[in-house]
Amino acid sequence: MGNSGIPLLKLFIMKNNHEWKELSGRLQSSFRKKEPPTQSHLLELMKNCDAQNIALAIEELETEQAVTVFKAIPPKIAPNVLALTGPEVSKKILKDLDGDYAKQLIKKMKPKDAASVVAAATDKEQKQILKKGRISKKIVADVAKRVEYQNNSAGRIMTSQYLHLSKDKKVKEALQLVHHTNAKEKIPEDIFIVEQDQKNKTVTMLGVVSIRELLISDPEMKLEEVMEKKVISIRPEDSQIDAAALLSKYRFQTLPVVDKNHHLVGVIPVDELLKIMMARLRSVYSKAVGTDAQKMAKLSSFQEAKLRVPWLLVTMTIELIAGLVIHRYDAILQKVILLASFMPVISAISGNVGLQAAAITVRAVDAKIPGGQHILKSVSREMATSLFMAIACGIVLGTVGAIWAKHVPFGLVIGGALMCSMITAGLMGTIIPMLSKKLGFDPATTAGPFETSLQDIVGFGVFLWLATTFQHWIT
Repeated sequence: MGNSGIPLLKLFIMKNNHEWKELSGRLQSSFRKKEPPTQSHLLELMKNCDAQNIALAIEELETEQAVTVFKAIPPKIAPNVLALTGPEVSKKILKDLDGDYAKQLIKKMKPKDAASVVAAATDKEQKQILKKGRISKKIVADVAKRVEYQNNSAGRIMTSQYLHLSKDKKVKEALQLVHHTNAKEKIPEDIFIVEQDQKNKTVTMLGVVSIRELLISDPEMKLEEVMEKKVISIRPEDSQIDAAALLSKYRFQTLPVVDKNHHLVGVIPVDELLKIMMARLRSVYSKAVGTDAQKMAKLSSFQEAKLRVPWLLVTMTIELIAGLVIHRYDAILQKVILLASFMPVISAISGNVGLQAAAITVRAVDAKIPGGQHILKSVSREMATSLFMAIACGIVLGTVGAIWAKHVPFGLVIGGALMCSMITAGLMGTIIPMLSKKLGFDPATTAGPFETSLQDIVGFGVFLWLATTFQHWIT
Protein backbone atom coordinates (compact mmCIF):
# COMPACT_ATOMS: atom_id res chain seq x y z
CA MET A 1 0.00 0.00 0.00
CA GLY A 2 2.58 2.54 -1.06
CA ASN A 3 5.10 1.58 1.64
CA SER A 4 8.03 3.11 -0.19
CA GLY A 5 7.87 6.20 2.05
CA ILE A 6 6.01 9.49 2.12
CA PRO A 7 7.18 12.01 -0.49
CA LEU A 8 7.95 15.58 0.49
CA LEU A 9 4.76 17.60 0.43
CA LYS A 10 4.48 20.50 -1.92
CA LEU A 11 3.56 22.48 1.15
CA PHE A 12 7.15 22.26 2.31
CA ILE A 13 8.94 22.45 -1.05
CA MET A 14 10.29 25.99 -1.19
CA LYS A 15 12.85 27.76 -3.31
CA ASN A 16 14.37 29.20 -0.18
CA ASN A 17 13.95 27.41 3.13
CA HIS A 18 14.06 30.72 4.99
CA GLU A 19 11.82 32.73 2.69
CA TRP A 20 8.57 32.01 4.52
CA LYS A 21 10.20 32.72 7.89
CA GLU A 22 11.51 36.03 6.65
CA LEU A 23 8.10 36.90 5.22
CA SER A 24 6.42 35.95 8.50
CA GLY A 25 8.84 38.20 10.39
CA ARG A 26 8.14 41.14 8.06
CA LEU A 27 4.39 40.68 8.40
CA GLN A 28 4.54 40.42 12.19
CA SER A 29 6.66 43.57 12.37
CA SER A 30 4.12 45.48 10.30
CA PHE A 31 1.36 44.58 12.76
CA ARG A 32 3.42 45.70 15.76
CA LYS A 33 3.45 49.29 14.55
CA LYS A 34 0.99 51.84 15.91
CA GLU A 35 -0.89 52.12 12.63
CA PRO A 36 -2.27 48.87 11.10
CA PRO A 37 -0.66 47.98 7.76
CA THR A 38 -2.48 48.94 4.57
CA GLN A 39 -3.29 46.39 1.87
CA SER A 40 -0.81 48.00 -0.49
CA HIS A 41 1.93 47.70 2.14
CA LEU A 42 1.10 44.03 2.77
CA LEU A 43 1.05 43.39 -0.95
CA GLU A 44 4.51 44.92 -1.25
CA LEU A 45 5.79 42.68 1.57
CA MET A 46 4.52 39.60 -0.29
CA LYS A 47 5.92 40.67 -3.66
CA ASN A 48 7.60 37.78 -5.54
CA CYS A 49 6.55 35.26 -2.87
CA ASP A 50 4.82 32.07 -4.02
CA ALA A 51 1.66 30.54 -2.55
CA GLN A 52 3.50 27.95 -0.45
CA ASN A 53 5.61 30.55 1.34
CA ILE A 54 2.70 32.91 1.88
CA ALA A 55 0.56 30.10 3.32
CA LEU A 56 3.30 29.07 5.74
CA ALA A 57 3.93 32.69 6.73
CA ILE A 58 0.32 33.54 7.55
CA GLU A 59 0.02 30.32 9.58
CA GLU A 60 2.54 31.93 11.95
CA LEU A 61 0.32 34.99 12.47
CA GLU A 62 -2.56 35.48 14.85
CA THR A 63 -5.86 34.54 13.22
CA GLU A 64 -7.11 38.13 12.75
CA GLN A 65 -3.78 39.14 11.23
CA ALA A 66 -3.85 36.13 8.89
CA VAL A 67 -7.30 37.17 7.63
CA THR A 68 -6.09 40.74 7.03
CA VAL A 69 -3.05 39.52 5.09
CA PHE A 70 -5.13 37.11 3.01
CA LYS A 71 -7.40 39.93 1.83
CA ALA A 72 -4.31 41.63 0.39
CA ILE A 73 -3.17 38.56 -1.58
CA PRO A 74 -3.58 38.89 -5.37
CA PRO A 75 -6.63 36.93 -6.67
CA LYS A 76 -4.34 35.00 -9.00
CA ILE A 77 -2.66 33.07 -6.19
CA ALA A 78 -5.30 33.45 -3.44
CA PRO A 79 -7.00 30.07 -4.22
CA ASN A 80 -3.68 28.23 -3.86
CA VAL A 81 -2.87 29.99 -0.58
CA LEU A 82 -6.32 29.18 0.81
CA ALA A 83 -5.90 25.52 -0.16
CA LEU A 84 -2.60 25.31 1.72
CA THR A 85 -3.71 26.91 4.99
CA GLY A 86 -4.88 24.90 7.98
CA PRO A 87 -8.61 24.40 8.68
CA GLU A 88 -8.89 26.97 11.48
CA VAL A 89 -7.30 29.73 9.44
CA SER A 90 -9.24 28.90 6.26
CA LYS A 91 -12.45 28.84 8.31
CA LYS A 92 -11.81 32.36 9.62
CA ILE A 93 -10.83 33.61 6.16
CA LEU A 94 -14.02 32.35 4.54
CA LYS A 95 -16.10 33.87 7.32
CA ASP A 96 -14.64 37.33 6.63
CA LEU A 97 -14.69 37.20 2.83
CA ASP A 98 -17.43 38.51 0.60
CA GLY A 99 -19.69 35.59 -0.43
CA ASP A 100 -19.23 36.05 -4.17
CA TYR A 101 -15.44 36.38 -3.85
CA ALA A 102 -15.32 33.22 -1.72
CA LYS A 103 -17.22 31.34 -4.44
CA GLN A 104 -14.80 32.58 -7.09
CA LEU A 105 -11.86 31.27 -5.06
CA ILE A 106 -13.50 27.88 -4.49
CA LYS A 107 -14.32 27.52 -8.20
CA LYS A 108 -10.66 28.07 -9.10
CA MET A 109 -9.37 25.47 -6.64
CA LYS A 110 -8.80 21.79 -7.37
CA PRO A 111 -11.90 19.79 -6.42
CA LYS A 112 -10.30 17.92 -3.51
CA ASP A 113 -8.81 21.11 -2.06
CA ALA A 114 -12.07 22.98 -2.54
CA ALA A 115 -14.05 20.27 -0.74
CA SER A 116 -11.54 20.31 2.12
CA VAL A 117 -11.77 24.09 2.57
CA VAL A 118 -15.58 24.22 2.33
CA ALA A 119 -16.00 21.30 4.75
CA ALA A 120 -13.89 23.18 7.33
CA ALA A 121 -16.09 26.29 7.05
CA THR A 122 -19.06 27.08 9.29
CA ASP A 123 -22.52 25.83 8.30
CA LYS A 124 -23.51 29.35 7.27
CA GLU A 125 -20.51 29.78 4.96
CA GLN A 126 -21.00 26.30 3.49
CA LYS A 127 -24.57 27.12 2.49
CA GLN A 128 -23.58 30.47 0.97
CA ILE A 129 -20.78 28.93 -1.09
CA LEU A 130 -22.69 25.89 -2.31
CA LYS A 131 -26.05 27.50 -3.12
CA LYS A 132 -27.31 28.45 -6.60
CA GLY A 133 -25.41 25.64 -8.30
CA ARG A 134 -22.28 27.70 -9.03
CA ILE A 135 -19.96 25.04 -7.58
CA SER A 136 -19.33 21.77 -9.43
CA LYS A 137 -21.39 18.74 -8.46
CA LYS A 138 -18.19 16.84 -7.66
CA ILE A 139 -17.26 19.36 -4.94
CA VAL A 140 -20.81 19.50 -3.58
CA ALA A 141 -20.98 15.70 -3.30
CA ASP A 142 -17.57 15.53 -1.61
CA VAL A 143 -18.51 18.20 0.93
CA ALA A 144 -21.90 16.56 1.62
CA LYS A 145 -20.20 13.28 2.51
CA ARG A 146 -17.62 14.94 4.77
CA VAL A 147 -20.05 17.04 6.80
CA GLU A 148 -22.01 13.95 7.81
CA TYR A 149 -19.28 13.44 10.41
CA GLN A 150 -18.13 15.49 13.38
CA ASN A 151 -15.29 17.99 13.40
CA ASN A 152 -11.91 16.39 14.16
CA SER A 153 -13.12 13.02 12.85
CA ALA A 154 -11.50 11.04 10.05
CA GLY A 155 -14.67 11.45 7.99
CA ARG A 156 -14.15 15.22 7.86
CA ILE A 157 -10.85 14.99 5.99
CA MET A 158 -11.59 12.06 3.68
CA THR A 159 -12.28 12.59 0.00
CA SER A 160 -14.63 10.70 -2.30
CA GLN A 161 -12.37 11.54 -5.25
CA TYR A 162 -10.11 8.53 -5.73
CA LEU A 163 -9.34 5.96 -8.42
CA HIS A 164 -10.97 2.54 -8.19
CA LEU A 165 -11.33 -0.50 -10.44
CA SER A 166 -12.74 -4.02 -10.23
CA LYS A 167 -10.42 -6.93 -9.47
CA ASP A 168 -10.74 -8.53 -12.93
CA LYS A 169 -9.23 -5.50 -14.68
CA LYS A 170 -5.63 -5.75 -15.91
CA VAL A 171 -2.61 -3.74 -14.89
CA LYS A 172 -2.46 -2.02 -18.28
CA GLU A 173 -6.08 -0.86 -17.85
CA ALA A 174 -5.21 0.63 -14.47
CA LEU A 175 -2.28 2.49 -16.00
CA GLN A 176 -4.55 3.81 -18.74
CA LEU A 177 -6.92 5.08 -16.05
CA VAL A 178 -4.06 6.92 -14.37
CA HIS A 179 -2.89 8.30 -17.73
CA HIS A 180 -6.32 9.76 -18.49
CA THR A 181 -6.71 11.37 -15.08
CA ASN A 182 -6.95 15.15 -15.14
CA ALA A 183 -3.49 16.37 -14.11
CA LYS A 184 -5.03 19.42 -12.43
CA GLU A 185 -7.00 17.28 -10.00
CA LYS A 186 -5.11 16.08 -6.93
CA ILE A 187 -6.18 12.43 -6.91
CA PRO A 188 -4.73 10.09 -4.22
CA GLU A 189 -1.90 8.01 -5.66
CA ASP A 190 -3.14 4.56 -4.63
CA ILE A 191 -5.76 2.72 -6.70
CA PHE A 192 -8.44 0.87 -4.76
CA ILE A 193 -9.75 -2.47 -5.97
CA VAL A 194 -13.44 -2.66 -5.18
CA GLU A 195 -16.63 -4.58 -5.75
CA GLN A 196 -19.59 -2.32 -6.48
CA ASP A 197 -23.18 -3.11 -5.63
CA GLN A 198 -25.22 -0.94 -8.00
CA LYS A 199 -28.51 -1.92 -6.36
CA ASN A 200 -27.53 -0.86 -2.85
CA LYS A 201 -25.07 1.78 -4.06
CA THR A 202 -22.25 0.44 -1.92
CA VAL A 203 -18.56 -0.12 -2.61
CA THR A 204 -16.73 -2.95 -0.86
CA MET A 205 -12.95 -2.64 -0.66
CA LEU A 206 -11.05 -5.78 -1.75
CA GLY A 207 -7.52 -4.40 -1.88
CA VAL A 208 -5.24 -1.60 -2.96
CA VAL A 209 -2.33 -1.19 -5.35
CA SER A 210 0.16 1.64 -5.68
CA ILE A 211 1.07 3.24 -9.00
CA ARG A 212 4.67 2.14 -8.41
CA GLU A 213 3.48 -1.46 -8.11
CA LEU A 214 1.60 -1.12 -11.40
CA LEU A 215 4.65 0.20 -13.19
CA ILE A 216 6.84 -2.76 -12.21
CA SER A 217 4.15 -5.42 -12.83
CA ASP A 218 3.31 -7.36 -16.00
CA PRO A 219 0.73 -5.29 -17.94
CA GLU A 220 -1.32 -8.45 -18.63
CA MET A 221 -1.67 -9.45 -14.96
CA LYS A 222 -5.03 -8.99 -13.29
CA LEU A 223 -5.28 -6.48 -10.46
CA GLU A 224 -6.30 -9.11 -7.94
CA GLU A 225 -2.90 -10.74 -8.52
CA VAL A 226 -0.89 -7.63 -7.68
CA MET A 227 -3.10 -5.89 -5.14
CA GLU A 228 -2.40 -5.80 -1.40
CA LYS A 229 -5.29 -7.63 0.27
CA LYS A 230 -4.45 -6.94 3.91
CA VAL A 231 -5.33 -3.27 3.99
CA ILE A 232 -5.20 -1.11 7.11
CA SER A 233 -8.26 1.13 7.31
CA ILE A 234 -10.06 3.44 9.71
CA ARG A 235 -13.70 4.23 10.54
CA PRO A 236 -15.09 7.67 9.63
CA GLU A 237 -16.08 8.27 13.29
CA ASP A 238 -12.53 7.70 14.52
CA SER A 239 -10.38 10.69 15.40
CA GLN A 240 -7.95 12.39 13.07
CA ILE A 241 -5.23 11.69 15.63
CA ASP A 242 -5.85 7.95 15.20
CA ALA A 243 -5.64 8.40 11.43
CA ALA A 244 -2.35 10.28 11.81
CA ALA A 245 -0.95 7.51 14.01
CA LEU A 246 -1.77 4.87 11.38
CA LEU A 247 -0.25 6.86 8.53
CA SER A 248 2.84 7.57 10.62
CA LYS A 249 3.29 3.92 11.62
CA TYR A 250 2.70 2.31 8.22
CA ARG A 251 3.92 5.18 6.00
CA PHE A 252 0.96 4.97 3.65
CA GLN A 253 0.24 7.32 0.77
CA THR A 254 -3.48 7.04 1.48
CA LEU A 255 -5.65 5.66 4.24
CA PRO A 256 -9.02 4.11 3.30
CA VAL A 257 -12.06 4.97 5.39
CA VAL A 258 -14.62 2.17 5.74
CA ASP A 259 -17.91 1.79 7.58
CA LYS A 260 -18.87 -1.07 9.91
CA ASN A 261 -19.84 -3.21 6.90
CA HIS A 262 -16.41 -2.67 5.32
CA HIS A 263 -17.87 -0.49 2.60
CA LEU A 264 -15.40 2.07 1.30
CA VAL A 265 -16.79 5.55 2.03
CA GLY A 266 -13.71 7.65 1.32
CA VAL A 267 -9.95 7.97 1.33
CA ILE A 268 -7.60 10.18 3.38
CA PRO A 269 -4.56 11.37 1.37
CA VAL A 270 -1.41 11.88 3.40
CA ASP A 271 -1.05 15.55 2.41
CA GLU A 272 -4.56 16.30 3.67
CA LEU A 273 -3.89 14.73 7.04
CA LEU A 274 -0.49 16.35 7.48
CA LYS A 275 -1.97 19.77 6.77
CA ILE A 276 -4.52 19.18 9.51
CA MET A 277 -1.95 17.86 11.96
CA MET A 278 0.51 20.69 11.31
CA ALA A 279 -2.22 23.22 12.13
CA ARG A 280 -3.04 21.35 15.33
CA LEU A 281 0.60 21.10 16.36
CA ARG A 282 1.00 24.84 15.85
CA SER A 283 -2.03 25.41 18.06
CA VAL A 284 -0.69 23.14 20.81
CA TYR A 285 2.76 24.73 20.54
CA SER A 286 1.33 28.24 20.75
CA LYS A 287 -0.52 27.34 23.94
CA ALA A 288 2.56 25.66 25.39
CA VAL A 289 4.86 28.65 24.83
CA GLY A 290 2.33 31.17 26.07
CA THR A 291 0.68 32.84 23.11
CA ASP A 292 -2.14 33.92 25.44
CA ALA A 293 0.42 35.39 27.82
CA GLN A 294 1.94 37.35 24.93
CA LYS A 295 -1.50 38.72 24.05
CA MET A 296 -2.10 39.69 27.68
CA ALA A 297 1.28 41.46 27.77
CA LYS A 298 0.07 43.78 25.01
CA LEU A 299 -2.91 44.91 27.10
CA SER A 300 -2.87 47.75 29.59
CA SER A 301 -3.28 46.93 33.28
CA PHE A 302 -6.89 48.11 33.15
CA GLN A 303 -7.72 45.99 30.06
CA GLU A 304 -6.13 42.92 31.61
CA ALA A 305 -8.06 43.46 34.84
CA LYS A 306 -11.32 43.72 32.85
CA LEU A 307 -10.68 40.27 31.39
CA ARG A 308 -9.79 38.62 34.68
CA VAL A 309 -12.17 40.24 37.18
CA PRO A 310 -15.41 38.62 35.89
CA TRP A 311 -14.10 35.11 36.60
CA LEU A 312 -12.92 36.21 40.05
CA LEU A 313 -16.38 37.62 40.78
CA VAL A 314 -18.00 34.37 39.66
CA THR A 315 -15.67 32.45 41.99
CA MET A 316 -16.42 34.86 44.83
CA THR A 317 -20.18 34.44 44.35
CA ILE A 318 -20.01 30.66 44.42
CA GLU A 319 -17.67 30.68 47.43
CA LEU A 320 -20.15 32.92 49.28
CA ILE A 321 -22.68 30.15 48.78
CA ALA A 322 -20.15 27.81 50.39
CA GLY A 323 -19.96 30.32 53.26
CA LEU A 324 -23.73 30.15 53.68
CA VAL A 325 -23.52 26.36 53.82
CA ILE A 326 -20.90 26.58 56.59
CA HIS A 327 -22.97 29.20 58.45
CA ARG A 328 -25.97 26.87 58.42
CA TYR A 329 -23.94 24.37 60.47
CA ASP A 330 -22.51 26.86 62.98
CA ALA A 331 -23.97 24.86 65.85
CA ILE A 332 -22.03 21.65 65.11
CA LEU A 333 -18.80 23.63 64.49
CA GLN A 334 -19.14 25.34 67.88
CA LYS A 335 -19.92 22.02 69.52
CA VAL A 336 -17.03 20.13 67.88
CA ILE A 337 -14.24 22.68 67.30
CA LEU A 338 -11.89 20.01 65.93
CA LEU A 339 -14.06 19.75 62.78
CA ALA A 340 -12.81 23.17 61.65
CA SER A 341 -9.21 21.88 61.66
CA PHE A 342 -10.04 19.32 58.98
CA MET A 343 -11.98 21.63 56.63
CA PRO A 344 -8.86 23.14 54.95
CA VAL A 345 -7.42 19.63 54.49
CA ILE A 346 -10.60 18.35 52.80
CA SER A 347 -10.81 21.46 50.61
CA ALA A 348 -7.14 21.28 49.54
CA ILE A 349 -7.10 17.54 48.72
CA SER A 350 -10.42 17.69 46.86
CA GLY A 351 -9.33 20.82 45.03
CA ASN A 352 -6.21 19.08 43.77
CA VAL A 353 -8.27 16.11 42.56
CA GLY A 354 -10.60 18.46 40.71
CA LEU A 355 -7.78 20.46 39.12
CA GLN A 356 -6.02 17.27 38.01
CA ALA A 357 -9.27 15.99 36.48
CA ALA A 358 -9.84 19.35 34.80
CA ALA A 359 -6.31 19.43 33.33
CA ILE A 360 -6.68 15.89 31.96
CA THR A 361 -10.12 16.69 30.53
CA VAL A 362 -8.99 19.96 28.92
CA ARG A 363 -6.22 18.04 27.16
CA ALA A 364 -8.68 15.33 26.07
CA VAL A 365 -11.24 17.88 24.85
CA ASP A 366 -8.55 19.54 22.72
CA ALA A 367 -7.39 16.24 21.21
CA LYS A 368 -10.47 14.05 20.89
CA ILE A 369 -13.74 14.17 19.05
CA PRO A 370 -16.55 15.79 21.02
CA GLY A 371 -19.58 13.60 21.34
CA GLY A 372 -21.91 11.86 23.79
CA GLN A 373 -20.04 8.57 23.78
CA HIS A 374 -16.71 10.27 24.44
CA ILE A 375 -18.17 12.36 27.30
CA LEU A 376 -19.75 9.32 28.94
CA LYS A 377 -16.48 7.40 28.68
CA SER A 378 -14.45 10.27 30.15
CA VAL A 379 -16.87 10.82 33.03
CA SER A 380 -17.02 7.10 33.85
CA ARG A 381 -13.23 6.77 33.78
CA GLU A 382 -12.65 9.82 35.98
CA MET A 383 -15.34 8.72 38.45
CA ALA A 384 -13.66 5.33 38.79
CA THR A 385 -10.24 6.96 39.25
CA SER A 386 -11.63 9.44 41.81
CA LEU A 387 -13.33 6.62 43.69
CA PHE A 388 -10.09 4.64 44.09
CA MET A 389 -8.19 7.75 45.20
CA ALA A 390 -11.03 8.77 47.54
CA ILE A 391 -11.04 5.38 49.28
CA ALA A 392 -7.27 5.51 49.81
CA CYS A 393 -7.17 9.11 51.05
CA GLY A 394 -10.39 8.70 53.07
CA ILE A 395 -8.91 5.77 55.00
CA VAL A 396 -5.70 7.70 55.72
CA LEU A 397 -7.39 10.96 56.82
CA GLY A 398 -10.08 9.06 58.74
CA THR A 399 -7.39 7.20 60.64
CA VAL A 400 -5.61 10.47 61.42
CA GLY A 401 -8.91 11.99 62.59
CA ALA A 402 -9.75 9.02 64.80
CA ILE A 403 -6.32 9.12 66.44
CA TRP A 404 -6.40 12.91 66.82
CA ALA A 405 -9.90 12.96 68.39
CA LYS A 406 -9.33 9.64 70.15
CA HIS A 407 -12.73 8.70 68.80
CA VAL A 408 -13.32 6.22 65.93
CA PRO A 409 -16.73 7.66 64.82
CA PHE A 410 -15.06 11.06 64.35
CA GLY A 411 -12.56 9.46 61.99
CA LEU A 412 -15.39 7.78 60.05
CA VAL A 413 -17.12 11.12 59.53
CA ILE A 414 -13.87 12.77 58.39
CA GLY A 415 -12.99 9.90 56.04
CA GLY A 416 -16.52 9.68 54.61
CA ALA A 417 -16.68 13.44 54.01
CA LEU A 418 -13.33 13.43 52.21
CA MET A 419 -14.41 10.56 49.96
CA CYS A 420 -17.64 12.34 48.97
CA SER A 421 -15.78 15.60 48.37
CA MET A 422 -13.09 13.96 46.21
CA ILE A 423 -15.63 12.10 44.08
CA THR A 424 -17.56 15.34 43.58
CA ALA A 425 -14.37 17.19 42.65
CA GLY A 426 -13.44 14.53 40.10
CA LEU A 427 -16.92 14.72 38.56
CA MET A 428 -16.90 18.53 38.43
CA GLY A 429 -13.37 18.59 37.02
CA THR A 430 -14.50 16.34 34.18
CA ILE A 431 -17.90 17.81 33.33
CA ILE A 432 -17.19 21.56 33.63
CA PRO A 433 -14.43 21.72 30.95
CA MET A 434 -16.68 19.79 28.55
CA LEU A 435 -19.62 22.12 29.20
CA SER A 436 -17.34 25.16 28.83
CA LYS A 437 -16.12 23.89 25.45
CA LYS A 438 -19.70 23.19 24.37
CA LEU A 439 -20.80 26.72 25.35
CA GLY A 440 -17.87 28.33 23.54
CA PHE A 441 -15.72 29.30 26.56
CA ASP A 442 -12.06 28.48 27.06
CA PRO A 443 -12.12 25.35 29.29
CA ALA A 444 -8.62 26.09 30.59
CA THR A 445 -9.86 29.45 31.93
CA THR A 446 -13.22 28.42 33.36
CA ALA A 447 -12.43 24.96 34.76
CA GLY A 448 -10.47 26.11 37.83
CA PRO A 449 -12.88 28.71 39.31
CA PHE A 450 -16.04 26.67 38.79
CA GLU A 451 -14.54 23.34 39.84
CA THR A 452 -12.98 24.55 43.10
CA SER A 453 -16.01 26.64 44.11
CA LEU A 454 -18.61 23.95 43.45
CA GLN A 455 -16.41 21.33 45.09
CA ASP A 456 -16.25 23.51 48.24
CA ILE A 457 -20.03 23.83 48.37
CA VAL A 458 -20.63 20.11 48.03
CA GLY A 459 -17.59 19.06 50.07
CA PHE A 460 -18.29 21.30 53.06
CA GLY A 461 -22.01 20.58 52.83
CA VAL A 462 -21.54 16.82 52.95
CA PHE A 463 -18.87 17.09 55.65
CA LEU A 464 -20.99 19.21 58.01
CA TRP A 465 -24.19 17.30 57.23
CA LEU A 466 -22.49 14.03 58.20
CA ALA A 467 -21.12 15.64 61.37
CA THR A 468 -24.59 16.92 62.29
CA THR A 469 -26.28 13.61 61.52
CA PHE A 470 -23.82 11.62 63.62
CA GLN A 471 -23.09 14.25 66.25
CA HIS A 472 -24.23 11.94 69.04
CA TRP A 473 -21.33 9.63 68.00
CA ILE A 474 -18.61 12.24 67.78
CA THR A 475 -19.38 14.37 70.86
